[in-house]
Amino acid sequence: MAKNPTLGQRALMEAIGVFLFVFVGAGSVIAAHAISPTSVSLVIIALGNGLGLALGISVALNTSGGHLNPSVTIAAWVTKMISGRDAIVYIIAQVVGAIIAGLFVVALYPPALGAVANYGTPTLGANTSVFQGIVFEAVMTFFLVFVIFGTIVDKRAPKLGGLLAGLTVVADVAAGGPFTGAAMNPARAIGPALASGFLANWYVYWIGPIIGAILAAWIYKYIALRH
Repeated sequence: MAKNPTLGQRALMEAIGVFLFVFVGAGSVIAAHAISPTSVSLVIIALGNGLGLALGISVALNTSGGHLNPSVTIAAWVTKMISGRDAIVYIIAQVVGAIIAGLFVVALYPPALGAVANYGTPTLGANTSVFQGIVFEAVMTFFLVFVIFGTIVDKRAPKLGGLLAGLTVVADVAAGGPFTGAAMNPARAIGPALASGFLANWYVYWIGPIIGAILAAWIYKYIALRH
């Protein structure tokens, strides 16, 4: 009979899952710049981030729940699905996994290509204000967390691993990528940012996703999950 995973085991899986997601997601941004430096291919970036998240969630799902996102963990905490202690440990693990992934990206990709793409760090578009960026990130994260609650958290839903969450990221990147980088995840933003030193507007990618995630979690729990 399998034992329940310890908090340390769950945290390790969160770190590994985030490492996979951030490495693939940031790498896809650099690859897109390398292939098409004048008009970056949104398809490559959207698929890279979406598939990276889908795989990361699927890997960690049975052990840690596959949060892979401080916003998701905070949403789970405010809806009393995870304890405060566990939430803090999860978020630390997620950020550490993201930073390690960022360091790998900086070390492995050619500086000439990596620097042009800020090593995959999400950035605000030239005509996007900080306020617009926060709202964009909140809305996109709302969609993501609503889908996660509907397809992973809700016990009534068919289990498809992280596939539908990944597809939501693909859609969000297609819609918002040129304007904010469509992070929807503080760890996805802060890992490459700290590794590369590109920290412009870093707080946008914490404020927006956390607001969007909490709203999505509350609405889903108190409306869709209410019997």
